Amino acid sequence: MTECSTDILAEIRCIICPTGCIIQVKKDEKGELIYEGHTCKRGLEYAQQEYIAPKRVLTTTMRVENGFLPLIPVRSNIPILKNKLNEVLNEIATTIIKAPIKMGDILIENVVSLEANIIATRDLTEIK
Repeated sequence: MTECSTDILAEIRCIICPTGCIIQVKKDEKGELIYEGHTCKRGLEYAQQEYIAPKRVLTTTMRVENGFLPLIPVRSNIPILKNKLNEVLNEIATTIIKAPIKMGDILIENVVSLEANIIATRDLTEIK
């Protein structure tokens, strides 16, 4: 077993399964990252991703012109890096989409060049 420093760089609660392992991220004497506390391979993969480059599916609302409602719920079709979420939110906030809209419609394609699309999560009819 590799010796680790006692300094914990991060504690990550795994959300992959109901066990909810608390995984500690440490560095060994060579400076390599060590993950302790996971009980399965999926938990290890989750902790590695979460520590190195955490991502989230973004859910929010977008303004609608001529819609039955003034806003429509939207989400990203793939997870987005956490450090890019504010940039994506700013683009969504400055975009107004015209009704009618169908659930699954792509409202913003390749948002901030991240290869992620912002899609509608409900239908929204036009005001007649």
